[in-house]
Amino acid sequence: MESLANQPSAPLRLGILLRHLVPHAGFTPFPTSAQVVPATCLTQFRYTLDNSILTLEQRRFYEDNGYLLIKNLVADEDIDRFGEEFVKICRKEVEVPGITIMKDIAIAKSAANENTVSKLQDFTWNEELFRYCTLPQIVKYVECFTGPDIMAMHTMLINKPPDTGKKTSRHPLHQDLHYFAFRPADRIVCAWTAMQRVDQRNGCLVVLPGSHKGCLKEHKYPDWKDGVNKMYHGIHDYDKSLPRVHLPMEKGDTVFFHPLIIHGSGRNRTEGFRKAISCHYASSDCYYINIKGTSQENIEKEIEEIARRRYALGGSSFTLKDASMIRSRLVKGKRKNL
Repeated sequence: MESLANQPSAPLRLGILLRHLVPHAGFTPFPTSAQVVPATCLTQFRYTLDNSILTLEQRRFYEDNGYLLIKNLVADEDIDRFGEEFVKICRKEVEVPGITIMKDIAIAKSAANENTVSKLQDFTWNEELFRYCTLPQIVKYVECFTGPDIMAMHTMLINKPPDTGKKTSRHPLHQDLHYFAFRPADRIVCAWTAMQRVDQRNGCLVVLPGSHKGCLKEHKYPDWKDGVNKMYHGIHDYDKSLPRVHLPMEKGDTVFFHPLIIHGSGRNRTEGFRKAISCHYASSDCYYINIKGTSQENIEKEIEEIARRRYALGGSSFTLKDASMIRSRLVKGKRKNL
């Protein structure tokens, strides 16, 4: 008989038993969102909340991979209306307070229209496009990650142009948390909906599954021969051995993903534009943090420079927190700390 000295301790035996009974159970790891909280209890799920929407398989997939694709979630009629509003904004038939209209660096000097605008950023105060953020079929999934009180923090309609041959239509691998000065990261989620068929030919999303379990990495502009678009920061250093997964999607398909997952998109090698609409949501219980002295300071300085020019701020300071407050809007529940 094996001696008692060689047998595992009671806590170790309990841990082994739990791992057999509940494979995804384990000590809650430290958050990756600039605060350290000691792990005090065992939990099965960290990145999703108890809900009646996600199946157990879906929850485990998101926990393990950091993203979840839901097919055929947004109706064609809604997507077509968003596309029509995009054209109106590009043609300046509709004015939107606070919106940023972006063009690819390769065609930056072209007149703004639906064939030259590559992105509408912060469309929060356009009622038609903001309707995307409030679609019940979107919000019911968002609640699984954020809880019932939800803020829309950042919005985009992306119109990835055909690449001119300079590969500037690419988006470098990055983590969205780099652009956000609020936490905790686990109560933030992005909903990204394809407005048409997207695949590797026209630059679909590519993700590094499981990378959301890491920390926020240093971002800076990639050293690309023909330049890179404004604020398209990329991760300075990451494990290039991590597998990549491309996400082909049909019109109306929606992917939800964690703000720490490493993702990007390739160049558009077709003759048409690749459209998608997205919103980043956060729990109203989230709070702002001071990012001075952190890897996020470079993006804050860049936003401050843009704000000075746009709003003629002069010597006034403008932070990433200020930008978030301007573009945020309540979706559901109560606005609290944000």
